[in-house]
Amino acid sequence: MIAKVESGKISPSYLKTKAIFDALEMLEQKKEIHARDIMHRKVVGVDAEDRIADVVKVMRETGYSQLPVFSGKAIVGSISEKIITDKLTSLPGIGDISHFRAAKVMAGAFPRVDEETAIHAVSGLLQYDLAVLVTKKGQVTGIITKADLLKMIRG
Repeated sequence: MIAKVESGKISPSYLKTKAIFDALEMLEQKKEIHARDIMHRKVVGVDAEDRIADVVKVMRETGYSQLPVFSGKAIVGSISEKIITDKLTSLPGIGDISHFRAAKVMAGAFPRVDEETAIHAVSGLLQYDLAVLVTKKGQVTGIITKADLLKMIRG
């Protein structure tokens, strides 16, 4: 039918046109990747009261360069290798910050999206943030980084 419409052989009714668009939209939705499809389900984070020495230890052990910062179950900020090194080099004489609390060094919290959020929206957020937290009913269920987007590329 689409070929006949494109060639100008027929002019479909409104109902036929709507049915075609509905079918195409359903196909597109089936192909669309959502946050839940690529997120890491195990979210590694640190507590706002953790010392920077402990934060760095978690980063080394897990291989993650950015982490969400929690106070209980609430997300209160984020911390990364860059934030720590920037703070370290901003002190006179490259001072020791190992005893500082994460809350004193952290940046703002990573943005949050629902599990159903389309990956193109997540990709847009990752242009400005190091990670995106994924939630369901307000609870953190996963995390996505730029590295996760790269894993989608099949070679």
